[in-house]
Order: sequence, then C-alpha cells, then structure tokens
Amino acid sequence: MRFAAVALLLALLPLSETASAQSEMSYPSVIREDLEQARKECADADDGKFTLEPGAVRKLDLTGNKRADYIVNFDEFKCSTFESIFCGTGGCQLVIYVTAKDGGLRRVFSGRVRAYWISKAAGPKTITFDLHGGFCGKAGAYACRKKKLITEKPFEFRDR
Repeated sequence: MRFAAVALLLALLPLSETASAQSEMSYPSVIREDLEQARKECADADDGKFTLEPGAVRKLDLTGNKRADYIVNFDEFKCSTFESIFCGTGGCQLVIYVTAKDGGLRRVFSGRVRAYWISKAAGPKTITFDLHGGFCGKAGAYACRKKKLITEKPFEFRDR
C-alpha cells in the first residue's frame, strides 16, 4: 500500500511542474523575460533552483482603462541556494507594467519596496509604497511611505 502511494506521488510531480510552466507561458513576453532573468540569477548562485510562489505575478486593472496590468513581486521568487537574492534591507524588487492605449505593455515602475497597498477605489488605483527610510531623508530602518496614482507614465522614487 505504501509503495502505491509513493508511486502515485512521484507520478504527480511532473504534472505540477508542467502546470507551473504552463501558467508562466500565459504571461506576456516582458514578464516571462523577468522570470527567465531571475531563474538565471538563481542558477548562477551555486546552481540554485528557482520557484515562483503564488502571488508573484498579479494581473489586475491599475489604470482604470479596463485592460490587464501586472505587478511582478520578487518577494515571491525563491532560490534554493540564496534566500535573499531578490530582496535586501531596502525591500524586494517590484515591477509594475501597465497596458497602454496602443495595447502594448509599458514598465512604469521598477524598484525595491518593503510592502505595498493598492487602493480599492474604482478607476485608476493609488498604490502606497513602504520604502527604505532613505527615500524620505531618514535612516533605512525608519518608515517611509509614498503614494502614487498609477498611469501610463513611468515613475521612480529617488533617495534623498
């Protein structure tokens, strides 16, 4: 009986890997490129194995134009040999893509973020970012919150 259970479990393992690969294939090419770069960085770190946790790529309407926008949260990327490869004291890499009026994806933000919250209001969303204290002229341990209305226009936060 135990042998049959182990055999069944082993038979199911490739299916879960395939399902994960299939879901990655459904992402737009620019996001697949981000994932491939992260996979390569992990492999370069002592032949690490890269995994994508649920919630790593969020698909939602951030601009209010009823088109798919994406948030890629590197906090949900895992590397077996280098736990902090995608994060540091300033937070984890976060990338925001919006679908422009012409239908193409545009990267509007890429930076380190400790946490973020998306407004629940209808239309364009405001995101509150929890950043390294240096972005507010403070030491790194201090809280620094900034808000940004998400549009097609790229933005960044500058260290003071």
